[in-house]
Amino acid sequence: MPRRSAKDSAFSFSQEALRNLAQSVLDHAQKHGATACEVDVSEGFGQSISVRRQAVETIEYNRDKGLGVTVYIGQRRGHASSSDFSPAAVKDTVAAALSIARFTAEDDCAGLPEAKLLAKKPMDLDLFHPWNIPVDEAIALAQRCEQGALDVSPLVSNSEGATVSAQQSHFIAANSLGFMDGFASTRHYVSCSVIAGTGDDMQRDDWYASSRNAQNFPAVERIGDYAARRALSRLKSRKLSTRKCPVIFEAPLAASLIGNLTYALSGGALYRKTSFLVNSLGKKILPGFFTLSERPHIKGAFASTAFDDDGVATRNRDIIQAGEVQGYFLSTYSARKLGMQTTGNAGGAHNLRVSHSKHDLPGLLKEMGRGLLVTELMGQGVNYVTGDYSRGAAGFWVENGEIAYPVDEITIAGNLIDMFAQMVAIGKDVDTRGSKHVGSIWLNQMTVAGC
Repeated sequence: MPRRSAKDSAFSFSQEALRNLAQSVLDHAQKHGATACEVDVSEGFGQSISVRRQAVETIEYNRDKGLGVTVYIGQRRGHASSSDFSPAAVKDTVAAALSIARFTAEDDCAGLPEAKLLAKKPMDLDLFHPWNIPVDEAIALAQRCEQGALDVSPLVSNSEGATVSAQQSHFIAANSLGFMDGFASTRHYVSCSVIAGTGDDMQRDDWYASSRNAQNFPAVERIGDYAARRALSRLKSRKLSTRKCPVIFEAPLAASLIGNLTYALSGGALYRKTSFLVNSLGKKILPGFFTLSERPHIKGAFASTAFDDDGVATRNRDIIQAGEVQGYFLSTYSARKLGMQTTGNAGGAHNLRVSHSKHDLPGLLKEMGRGLLVTELMGQGVNYVTGDYSRGAAGFWVENGEIAYPVDEITIAGNLIDMFAQMVAIGKDVDTRGSKHVGSIWLNQMTVAGC
């Protein structure tokens, strides 16, 4: 199949139009006193269809556009934005940014990146696969997905609905050092959430598929089927007495632990000293089997890009190797605050990959023997200054390497420093639906608080 470009889409503005708009912003800003300028121009649209109990619940269309302008007067910075692309609005937006800059205190870390660090060549990362699905077909897909759940068992007693969403966008980023690039991308998903049980014993669960290319989706009935089976498996949940025990985070939740690690190693948290991993460069914080790599140029992946939000070229690198911190996630600004060089992470990390063992999830359960498998987390109880971790949870109690019974209304607690150090193994059941690819994570011990 030939690769598609933004020209194949129903965008209101062509890439060339966005480029011309970006250049006009740069020219106008410099003409009126900016010593440097950067601009981002974007447009996106899509549709989301939801059904519940086979009836159409919502049909939503979205179409938006945006212009963001950052100007520098020396080392004074000003930013303004607009959703109006008219010439008058563009001039007003630049004027607003310049006005803010004139009244802002100087910041010796403000400014554009070094020109030599900017991305030089466009890169085709195969990110654009429009899914121009008609509304009636999207409705039918959502109905089939939900029906796949309802058909599993009469105990699937209710539904929170199934959703089919198709989104596409494109943008141009540019700055006064001569950088100008951008690309089109798509993101589509199908999801289903159902309720199983009757009376006082009712449980919900969900599942989804997400991809840049809708042709990669499994049969939608399978998504609904799996959502239903997850909900059914949680019926007759029990409470646990308070204890300390091994804990396995199921792969979709393990990604949140990698998210905690990523945040703690990010420049903003480090220079503000709001991270428990301040000054961790070169230190071993995880077991020797743990490697965290960043791969920004994987074709078709969700966090693939040739450049970051500053226009700095991205590159492959290992963040953690053999458990030792090899690098941080730094933007141009945060790197200057730390006296370091940007790592091309303005805007976040790009396609994180975590090493794994030979075991799938059943294999990890067998190796663990006795402990807790966590399949749902609730709340946001993470203190990044101290590393203290406490969240509501649900899952399954494991005995003799097998799931014994479901559990809910529990809290798991620990400290991320200890949790990272006490990783026992990572499964090969890698969840690839997001930007952090990691299997289930087995921790040696956490406190589980129950009744």
